[in-house]
Amino acid sequence: MPMHVAVLMGGFSAERDVSLTSGAACAAACRALGHTVTEIDVGLDVVERLKAAKPDVAFNALHGTFGEDGRMQGILELLKIPYTHSGVLASALAMDKPMAKKIFAAAGLRVATSRTVNRDDVIAGDVMPRPYVVKPANEGSSVGVKLMFAGDNYSFTRENWPYGKTVMVEQYIPGRELTCAVLDGVALGVTEIVIPSGFYDYENKYTAGKSHHICPADIPQPIYDEAMAMAVKAHEALGCRGMSRSDFRWDEKGDGNLYILETNTQPGMTPLSLSPELAAYAGIDFNRLVQTLLDGASLDG
Repeated sequence: MPMHVAVLMGGFSAERDVSLTSGAACAAACRALGHTVTEIDVGLDVVERLKAAKPDVAFNALHGTFGEDGRMQGILELLKIPYTHSGVLASALAMDKPMAKKIFAAAGLRVATSRTVNRDDVIAGDVMPRPYVVKPANEGSSVGVKLMFAGDNYSFTRENWPYGKTVMVEQYIPGRELTCAVLDGVALGVTEIVIPSGFYDYENKYTAGKSHHICPADIPQPIYDEAMAMAVKAHEALGCRGMSRSDFRWDEKGDGNLYILETNTQPGMTPLSLSPELAAYAGIDFNRLVQTLLDGASLDG
């Protein structure tokens, strides 16, 4: 039945532009499906705007801090507006990279060795043997991620690290970049991401032609199946609902193992995004994907 959908987009995070693109695509799909749509570029007045709109459901197309870390979900819980994607706790856990890794390890999933340290420790020098990866504890879309290899002379400062005091430093896993989307507890498939230059950072993710997706991934079936199983297990361990997408590195020429890097509880819905691509591979077009997410909208309670 037709619904009144509030599409939440934009917001305050470093991923604002990506969210605006995701939101516009989802709003267009909602209209094509026959729903009434109110687009909300989330600001400090979001509560008042939601109260005024009185939607039946919120499609959460926000990315990054405030949008997918449990805080927006908490507002929607208080307003009793059912919303798409994961709830408060799952969103908060997945966005906190060090905590998510603890949950993955407890669930028996293979993770890279890491340390959670203070920003000043990273500024002072190496906190583990190179090569390693420096990540903000609570950002998405590879915002702020920095690879440190032997011989690199990059120096961290408070000025070039505006991502908070808590930093995760993780062992660099060489090999191939894989990702798997999960929809309502079912893995849709595995994509390999090929990056001709650099790594899968913000620019390579969202600039056309900077990366190439191989869907389905051309990898041995046991590795493909393991990625699918690990993505579902991560989805369940975090308590996700709706759609999630887990990222992996396969150390093909090293120990041969597959490592889970992180799980995104609100994957991008842009023209370059991986999850809609995997859904299409599984026979679910974009409009049907949006409707499926709307059908699964709920409150934690």
